[in-house]
Order: sequence, then C-alpha cells, then structure tokens
Amino acid sequence: MGGFSGDQSLTPSMDSGQARLKELGYKQELKRDLSVFSNFAISFSIISVLTGITTTYNTGLRLGGTVTLVYGWFVAGVFTLCGGLSMAEICSSYPTSGGIYYWSAMLAGPRWAPLASWLTGWFNIVGQWAVTASVDFSLAQLIQVIVLLSTGGKNGGGYQGSDYVVIGIHGGILFIHALLNSLPISVLSFIGQLAALWNLLGVLVLMILIPVVSTERATTKFVFTNFNTDNGLGITSYAYMFVLGLLMSQYTITGYDASAHMTEETIDADKNGPRGIISAIGISILFGWGYILGISYAVTDIPHLLSETNNSGGYAIAEIFYLASKSRFGSGTGGIVCLAIVAVAVFFCGMSSVTSNSRMAYAFSRDGAMPFSPLWHKVNSREVPVNAVWLSASISFCMALTSLGSIVAFQAMVSIATIGLYIAYAMPIFLRVTLSRKTFVAGPFSLGRYGKVVGWVAVIWVATISVLFSLPVAYPITAETLNYTPVAVAGLLAIILSYWLISARHWFTGPVSNILS
Repeated sequence: MGGFSGDQSLTPSMDSGQARLKELGYKQELKRDLSVFSNFAISFSIISVLTGITTTYNTGLRLGGTVTLVYGWFVAGVFTLCGGLSMAEICSSYPTSGGIYYWSAMLAGPRWAPLASWLTGWFNIVGQWAVTASVDFSLAQLIQVIVLLSTGGKNGGGYQGSDYVVIGIHGGILFIHALLNSLPISVLSFIGQLAALWNLLGVLVLMILIPVVSTERATTKFVFTNFNTDNGLGITSYAYMFVLGLLMSQYTITGYDASAHMTEETIDADKNGPRGIISAIGISILFGWGYILGISYAVTDIPHLLSETNNSGGYAIAEIFYLASKSRFGSGTGGIVCLAIVAVAVFFCGMSSVTSNSRMAYAFSRDGAMPFSPLWHKVNSREVPVNAVWLSASISFCMALTSLGSIVAFQAMVSIATIGLYIAYAMPIFLRVTLSRKTFVAGPFSLGRYGKVVGWVAVIWVATISVLFSLPVAYPITAETLNYTPVAVAGLLAIILSYWLISARHWFTGPVSNILS
C-alpha cells in the first residue's frame, strides 16, 4: 500500500520536520518535543472509542441494534481509513500545524488557494469547536447519570440534575481543560500518553468485564444477526435504519487531524505525523470493535435499555453496566465504577480536543484568517498559544448553550462536528486527486500509484455520509423530529462564503510565510 521512502539529505542538527517547515516558509515557534507515540496518543485519545461509542450507543441500538453496531463499525472504519491514508500522504508532504487548510491551499494552485484554504479552514475549526462542545457536554451528561445512579437511580429517588446543572458542569469541565492546556507541551505530552493508555486499558477491561459479570448474556447469534426494528421512530426499512445507525461509528472515528495539527511540535513530523494518523485510526477500529462486541453480549432487552423509565433515565450503556453489577453482586456500585472509567476517558478526549483546537486557531490566525488574528496567534514564554486555548474553550461553551433552547438545536451542533469536519477532511483530498493530480510531490510517506484510487474512495464516502446524515431520523416529520443537519451545515457554508465575498477575498491570500527574508 505504499510506505516510507528514504530520508532526504539534511543537516544533522536540523530535524527533518523542521527542515520541511522552513522550506514551506514558516519559522519554528512552538516547542518540537513530541515523539511518534505522543503524536499518536493525542489523535487516539480524541478518537477515543470509549467516548464516541459510549455516548452514541443509543443511536446504534435504536437503529438496527447490535447488527448496525457490529457491522456498521467496520463499514465506517474501512472507508475512514481510506480518508486517513490520503490525509497521511498529504501530511507527509506538508507537516504544518495548519494541517488541512494549509494542504488545501497548496493543492489548489495559486488561483484557487485563498478560497480553498478559507473554506477548509473554517469548516475545520468550527467542526473542531463543535466536537469539543459535544464531547464535554456528553461528559457533563455522563456525570449527571453517575450522580443519578449513585443516589438511588431514577426509580429509587435519585438526583437528576436540570439542564442548567448539566450546562454548569459543562462550563466547569471546559474551564479545567483550558487551564490544563495552558501548561507547557511537555506536560500535555505526558497527559496525552496517559490518556492513550487509559483508553487502551479501559476498553480491554470493560470489553471483558461486562459480559463476564452479566448474569444474562446474549447469544452469539443474537449479537451478529438480531436486527432491532422496534425504534419508535416510524422507520421500517432495514437499509435506512442501518445507514442512519452508522452515525455512531462515523462520529466516533473523527479528530485524527490532530496528528497533523501537532506536527510543528513533533520530532521528524514528515514521517511521524502520517504514522500518528494511520495508527490512531487502525488501533481505534480494532479496539472499538472489541468494545462494541463485549458490551453487545450484555444486551438482552433493547426496549428496556432505551426506556426513559429505567434507572439510568434511558442511557443504554449506563443501564447495561448498572444491571450487570446489580444482577451479579446485588449492588450497582461496580457498574458506577465502570462508568467512571469511561468518564475519565471522555475527560481526556475533551482535553486533547482543546489542544488540537487551539493549534488550529493558532495557525489559522497566524495566516490572518480570523478576526483579531494577532491576539490568537500570540505564544507565551512557554511556547504555548494560550489565547487560542481560552478562545476555543469559550466558543465551545457558547455552542453548548443551544442545548438549553432545544435538544434538536444541540443535535444540529453535533452533526456539524461530524459533517463539518469530514467536509474539511475531504477538501484537500479532493484537490489532491483533481487539480494537483499531476503536480503533487509526495513526502517520505507515499501511497504510490494507489494514491488517486484511495483518494477518490475517501471523497465519495464523505459525499455519501453528508447526504445520509441529512436524511430525516424520524417520521412523521415535525419541528421536533426534523433533522437540522443540512440547515446547520448550509447555514455555516452561507456565513463562510458571505464573509468571503463581502470582505475576506480582498485581503485573505491563504497561508502566509512568517520567515523574514
């Protein structure tokens, strides 16, 4: 499938990633301290299978049940890996913390570079902010469920926090994440490695523990062949349910552009950035599938797990953990401890998301794309873009405020997190296989002659999921059940393009070199 070619001749003192950065016209401002494992760890903990699967398991369970979960994961995983391979190849050629939007500018050619990087950059950064908002919001919800179960459960008079309590917890979590991200990169690197190990060990423990502890287990036939059609959503088509259920898998396997955003802080980034992207996706696919399988063996009564009258208030995985522990030991405490393991993984996931966000904001404002750009790309004495960190946390908090108005509005935010990001991922790949198919010069990591085929597969997949996730998710369609994804994504596109036409096209030229000649 292609691979790494030999090193270019370099001066021994200069790191290959730094040399390439200089060739691309940027001076080294951030501290280059991350190993290949640290780079992988940040992407792996943003993908965080414990986070994505736990918080969106209800979607898959309702739409097709275990069949959607078990097979849909691989369908989404294989196509996502194609996107990852294409991105890794481009990353090897352009290892800068601007990542995707910088690639779009380089691959679009001089004429289209400003518009291409403008569109890609805004979809990328807004998508990232939405990811942080939804990850930390799902952690606030999970904490609320843990408190509910710890105080007796929904049917035992447990404490169920209001929407305002949840948003308060969410604000607190973001505040801690911003504080941690204001620390030097060496500390973040250590926390990132800890996060990756926590995710790996957490999945291994839970995928074995839950089915072993459960007194009622599903049969293998049930896990691999039972298709749940009892969804209360008015959808009867098996194929329709299956593709809607893919959202869980697709939402989970996002955020691996973090490996690209961290390249200016990674040693030998032209080789280690691509390794970070591919290994994060590959290992997540394997571990995620193990986690889905392990938990699905503890699924016997789907309607009960999804019912809002159960002790967890309809939070399927929480109820699975709680019931497993209660049926075996007579108390749900073990289940609550398992939920706490997940909560720590979600915490790390949100923290890494803020790290990646801030690097994107730093690079995008360095090129003058954001309002008040000079403020956001300031780096403090410890070489951390601290203003960009607090900006990212603040915007993510504001995005989650929509949940107070309507959960439908909040779900539109989450959909921007998936579709907005994937549109940003697909843009440079699309330009790589179209405008620059003849001129693209690969770095040390190359897909060789497969590059174009893999790229087209990735682009067509993104186009497909963008349509799938815009379809109605419940019938009959009312204001409550309407899928606002296309509205949210089209609205975002309209704002970005209007800003471009009215103002930015006159002054935004795309990535700007910051090396003084």
